[in-house]
Amino acid sequence: MKMRQLGALCLLTLAALASARPKAGPEQKCKSGPVDLVFLIDSSRSVRPHEFETMRKFMIDILSTLDIGLNATRVGVVQYSSQLRNEFSLKTHAKLDAMVKGINEIIPLAQGTMTGLAIKYIMNSAFIAEEGDRPQVPNVAVIVTDGRPQDRVAEVAAEAREKGIEIYAVGVARADMASLRAMASPPFEDHVFLVESFDLIHQFGLQFQDKLCGMDLCLESDHGCEHICESSPGSFHCLCLPGYTLNEDGKTCAAIDLCAQGKHDCEQICVSSPGSFTCDCNKGYKLNDDKKTCSMIDYCSFGNHSCDHECVSVLNGYHCRCNQGHRLLDDGKTCQAIDLCAEGKHDCEQICISAPGVFTCDCNKGFKLNKDKKTCTNMDLCNTVEHGCEHQCVSTLGSYYCICPEGQLLQEDGKSCGTCKSANIDLVLLIDGSKSVRPQNFELVKKFVNQVVDSLDVSAHGTRVGLVQYSSRVRTEFPLNMYHTAEEIKAAVMKVDYMEKGTMTGLALKHMLENSFLESEGARPSSRNIPRIGLVFTDGRSQDDITEYAKKAKEAGITMYAVGVGKAVEDELRVIASEPQEKHFYYTTDFTAISNIAENLKLNVCPEESQGEIEVKDPCACESLVEFQQATMSSLEQLTQKLSGMTTRLEQLENQLLSRK
Repeated sequence: MKMRQLGALCLLTLAALASARPKAGPEQKCKSGPVDLVFLIDSSRSVRPHEFETMRKFMIDILSTLDIGLNATRVGVVQYSSQLRNEFSLKTHAKLDAMVKGINEIIPLAQGTMTGLAIKYIMNSAFIAEEGDRPQVPNVAVIVTDGRPQDRVAEVAAEAREKGIEIYAVGVARADMASLRAMASPPFEDHVFLVESFDLIHQFGLQFQDKLCGMDLCLESDHGCEHICESSPGSFHCLCLPGYTLNEDGKTCAAIDLCAQGKHDCEQICVSSPGSFTCDCNKGYKLNDDKKTCSMIDYCSFGNHSCDHECVSVLNGYHCRCNQGHRLLDDGKTCQAIDLCAEGKHDCEQICISAPGVFTCDCNKGFKLNKDKKTCTNMDLCNTVEHGCEHQCVSTLGSYYCICPEGQLLQEDGKSCGTCKSANIDLVLLIDGSKSVRPQNFELVKKFVNQVVDSLDVSAHGTRVGLVQYSSRVRTEFPLNMYHTAEEIKAAVMKVDYMEKGTMTGLALKHMLENSFLESEGARPSSRNIPRIGLVFTDGRSQDDITEYAKKAKEAGITMYAVGVGKAVEDELRVIASEPQEKHFYYTTDFTAISNIAENLKLNVCPEESQGEIEVKDPCACESLVEFQQATMSSLEQLTQKLSGMTTRLEQLENQLLSRK
């Protein structure tokens, strides 16, 4: 604080000297050290124009005695009345000429006298780093006013002094002494000045001439300081640079070695510098992001190890390691699988299956592996597995098959017997709702679905029906367990809304496989061997791949039917259809003809019989006799059509033979 006071007072003294003595040359500048100086000048309406010009000259006279520069004395000017105006800040000008020009261009505000507001401004907005204030450099404020403040100054001035700002209060004419003392730094006899007129404003600095701008012993004597000499009036003392401490002789400096003093937290190596340190690591280690701890260098992470399987980092290097069941070759990088079967290092009786470093035994077809997991025994599957044959199981070498008594047929599950194939099924229909179908044709598709439903014995314990519509997306219209009568299903079908958009048949097959035949959706458990049937109806080429999920559906035991109309692609329909394709693949060029397909479509169902839990019909009932008669007539009609076709074909062949003769 003392240094700041002396520096600032020197500025005021030189102002007085400037008006009483010849203009100072560069060698006569006040050498009090660097100062950050801000003039706070009152430009209220009570300051007359000629008085403001005197105050303008007062500031210029002071500046002419200072050592102006970015590394010497910096100066800022703020004028105030009821408002504030920052004329230029500490960082604005580095030369005296520019400052003088800035002062001469000041235009008075000519309003009230808000001195407290002005002090608060320089505290918060002038003496800050952004405006050029320097750390460790004295902050000096010179307030020039001619009247009583119109706001409170005592509290804000005290706050400014607590922040290290040394305040000089210069009052002229009508200024109030109590207000000046409330603003100024102590002692008041050094910081408070009151003169009768602006013409006498230069007189307040004369009393400080000898004290402030006398000899600078650091500049004009052999001080002997090793690093820094700091002057004070009539004396000096030595300081050291950061990281050094002053020795007992008061002049020389010694580096502070924090590493030697143990004042560090380095894990391995401490590297000292004056008053500071950095951490380092031993060979084979690297410094972590915390700049203190060390980690072993992971040479494997460099990506140039060429290990076939696994790279293992070690101190100052790495080595390669193979996965279990492999051996490391002589190059130290390549791994080779250990084939115990090929090397004869096994005790399997029939088949050795090798895996890297291990093996398992297996048996030829028709044999089973014994409990010792090595030897094999011929197996009678009918007596060793749950074959599920309803009537009789017949063993073969490595397999078996079921047979039925005379007069009965083996069902599609390959195990149960009956007079016909599966009277109850789980049927899911996938209908194409793409934009190429068109609304009027979509109504025909719904009628086609209902024709199929009419041919089924629908009930909760008999045949169940689910419906899925697809285009660019897939939507379940109703699952297998929603409706239990043909009438309910047919009514629901007619309410289905047409989707339009694309033709994602593959996506629909995926949806059917993964969702439609879940037990939660109404499908009966597979253990009951109730046939699962999927029927796909489409009118065009699929926009996605159908092969994968058509194959998976059939592998999952779902019997697939494919019905195509119009631009449907025959190859895609055949990919969807189960074998034999002639029983599971149908096509027509016109939507109006799909009703004929519905009539000819046979889903391997016997409506006259039932299986499992459904009710058995009386074959002698009138309804059954009528159905039998209708079925017989239909079969005769079909046979007649086939015979007619064969006759026509024979005639064509006969004509071809005659023409060759």
